[in-house]
Amino acid sequence: MNITKNNVDALNAVVTVQVSKNDYADKVTKVLTDYRKNANIPGFRKGAVPMSLIEKQYGKAVLLEEVNKLLQESLNKYLVDEKLDILGNPLPKVTEDFNWDAEDFSFDFELGLAPQFEVDLAAKNNLVQYNVIADETMLNAQVARIQKQYGKVVSKDTVEEGNDVSGIFANAEKGINNRATLDFETFADAKTAKAFLGKKVGDVVTLNTKRLFNDDHKLMDVLAIGHDDVHGLDIEVTFTIDEVVGYEPADLNQELFDKLFPNGEVASVEDLKAKIKEDAEKQFEQQTKQKFLNDVTEHLVENTKFDLPAEFLKKWIQTSGEKELTPEEAEQEYNNSEKSLRFQLIESKIITQNNLQITFEELKDYTSELIKKQMAQFGQMNPTDEDVQGIVARVLGNQDEVRRLSEQVMNEKLLALFAEKVPAKSKEVTYEDFIKAMYGELN
Repeated sequence: MNITKNNVDALNAVVTVQVSKNDYADKVTKVLTDYRKNANIPGFRKGAVPMSLIEKQYGKAVLLEEVNKLLQESLNKYLVDEKLDILGNPLPKVTEDFNWDAEDFSFDFELGLAPQFEVDLAAKNNLVQYNVIADETMLNAQVARIQKQYGKVVSKDTVEEGNDVSGIFANAEKGINNRATLDFETFADAKTAKAFLGKKVGDVVTLNTKRLFNDDHKLMDVLAIGHDDVHGLDIEVTFTIDEVVGYEPADLNQELFDKLFPNGEVASVEDLKAKIKEDAEKQFEQQTKQKFLNDVTEHLVENTKFDLPAEFLKKWIQTSGEKELTPEEAEQEYNNSEKSLRFQLIESKIITQNNLQITFEELKDYTSELIKKQMAQFGQMNPTDEDVQGIVARVLGNQDEVRRLSEQVMNEKLLALFAEKVPAKSKEVTYEDFIKAMYGELN
């Protein structure tokens, strides 16, 4: 067997695999001999069927199967031995006049080669690392929210400030028909809440879904639609009010403080605000980290220039799925996935250049901390190490979970690397301004 590679250009190559009879003859003979031992053909005793008859009936199929096995094994070994960094999988070139009756064969495979490029993390940019502060306005609003939550519910006829309304969201074209309860403070724009003021049970309010809430997941919940459908959704929906409730706020006293913090940590409104500030800013930290990771990702994709073997990838996409796509469908799929592919290549380069690796111990420790946090949410504040490690073992026994958790650990390593090496500007903002920054509305 002989394998050669011809570079078409920097991103495309053709590998030729030449197979001679000596490469496959013994394997074909062995398979046919096994067939002969077990063949049941009328007129012949089992195991006594003439080999010529076996060859006539099964020879071509066995030949094709053994040559294809040999091709796959030898081509994969060649790619590994030559350390070829390819995109997709090799594509066999179709030969119209290929002759399986010959004894020696030649097969051509197209390769899409990964591009060569450098990633400059230290390049000048306009990126910002946000530090969100829980200001007095937010703390007062959160205290009022707690008073409302623990206060007395009062039925109302007309919507006033501070009320909650329940009703039906509807849009016939999108098949939306879902009952939800709205707290006006969750709206992204205060003008939306004002549209409800003075309304009564039975009244209908028309709303636009674009930026209705600060978090699209809230929109997903109240409309009962899928995750893929909610992002960028820009339609009108009606909300038919069927209930209005108000609240008599709870007193800010020790009884309320002890309900919130049973360990006696809070003895005054100032203590309560301090706890709210601490918890809120921990949550903000996770959100700002995720935004920074997303912003650096976007920056690198936009500013790290390299070409891709686009035509090869479109051909590969066309044939790689369960159902073969049309050229137009493959083109669309390539356009949809090109950005993701570019970042995968950039990320891989960053990981290699900076020797970012995940050890099994790191994965175990990360999983252990996640489990402890989840258990704490359900009131199990001091689980035994044996209990935690038992759950860790079960979780890491699932390959899908290992893959998902490994991605999270690597994201943390990338984030730490970006924080160290990407020269971003630091900016302290309120949560309201951070939300504006998320939507590109902060100057």
